Amino acid sequence: MPSLVVSFELLIRLAIVVRILLRRQGTPSSRLSWIVVVLLVPIAGPVLYFMFGEVRLGRGRVRRHKRLRRWQTELLEAPHADNAAELPVDHRPIAKLAESVGGTPARHGNALTLLSDSARMIDALVADIDAAEQHCHLTTYIYLDDSSGQAVAEALERATSRGVICRVLVDAVGSKHFLGSALRTQLEAAGVQVRAALPVNPLRALFARLDVRNHRKLAIIDGRVAYTGSQNIADAAFAPKASYAPWVDATIRVRGPVVWDLQRLFIEDWYLDANEWLGEVLSVQPAPRPDGVDVQVIGTGPMSYNYAMRQVQQAALHLGREEVVITSPYLVPDEGTAAAIHAAARCGTRVCLVVPARNDSKLVAAASRGFYSDFLDSGVHIREYLNGLLHAKTLSVDGRLSILGSANLDRRSFELNFELSLIVYDEDFTRELRALQARYMAASSTIIATQWQTLAWPKRLYFNAAGLFGGLL
Repeated sequence: MPSLVVSFELLIRLAIVVRILLRRQGTPSSRLSWIVVVLLVPIAGPVLYFMFGEVRLGRGRVRRHKRLRRWQTELLEAPHADNAAELPVDHRPIAKLAESVGGTPARHGNALTLLSDSARMIDALVADIDAAEQHCHLTTYIYLDDSSGQAVAEALERATSRGVICRVLVDAVGSKHFLGSALRTQLEAAGVQVRAALPVNPLRALFARLDVRNHRKLAIIDGRVAYTGSQNIADAAFAPKASYAPWVDATIRVRGPVVWDLQRLFIEDWYLDANEWLGEVLSVQPAPRPDGVDVQVIGTGPMSYNYAMRQVQQAALHLGREEVVITSPYLVPDEGTAAAIHAAARCGTRVCLVVPARNDSKLVAAASRGFYSDFLDSGVHIREYLNGLLHAKTLSVDGRLSILGSANLDRRSFELNFELSLIVYDEDFTRELRALQARYMAASSTIIATQWQTLAWPKRLYFNAAGLFGGLL
């Protein structure tokens, strides 16, 4: 009997291996990582694959997503001729790529404000909510009941008392404490509509993957002004992980035509999780602003299966001729993105990666350092930020093009999470972002190639072993 059980369990594992190889989605390294886990870890390996190996979002969500695709086609065909961007020739390929994989064109006439101070960002958001007349829409991965969370909540309550419709969508895992808090009850009692994105429960685990999360950070007020970037609704002190604080973020305040695209993304997310279509608010199309700049929205997620953010990041690296600077709290790139980083550096572009010296995820930090040796050999500059957890996800190219948003330079952001980023085709804004990146670098230590090559073997073993599971992180 024991031999029959062992044989049956082995057959199950082999069947899973065949399934992994037949999947349409996934990269070779991801497939290999899962095959290793399934074959070398009896019982637990197949269970882990069932829970986390495939992107399953539930039949209801997939059905609503198919409806959204039809509606999205109709919405994007609406006239926007007055705000079409006229980009420089060398920027047109990346804009075309972003539109083909993300569905949204670059739009002209947007006014941008870069907010690199967490408290200032919250103050600006509260002021805009206090000026709201029609609606306030908010999406965040983490909502904390701290001074920032209280300030935003009080502003939303004041808005509802004026008759403004307020909707808040928070991730069910990232904001689990908020969803069960008195603050949520207080908001709903005041008339604020609060919904959980991608709810989690044991029964759902049978039909949907639980670690697929809505990682977007977005606020829209009256369809006229929007905020997006890396900052959650939380203090920089970030009480749940205070030992890594301060959290260092960057957010863009946007006015202009691109707010319409951001509004559309909120409406899609709200429909997927609240099953309520809010298409009527898209009738507001902000006019291009004088002296505004060209901006493009990229909303990505696992239901698209086109790896949009990964392709855009790689295209940006190939676009660089003089310098590419990237900041990210988590650095676990896939093979294609890592190859693009190597190629850019070897072609003579100065590539600089800035990551936190202390990371809230020890395994991800170890996996990130597993990439250091090869990057350093290719001439990539690596800095580790010392004054807190650098959480800003930014990229600048040759002082002319910027990318800023919620997406990390890792496979979770590229393949699993719902993310949101902006491409900014403007030299003035990129210079401002590059100055911010310079401040990050000034507060960082430099990883020296010769010193890294003499790293003690236990650490090298740990880092490289963690890197083997980069496809699973």
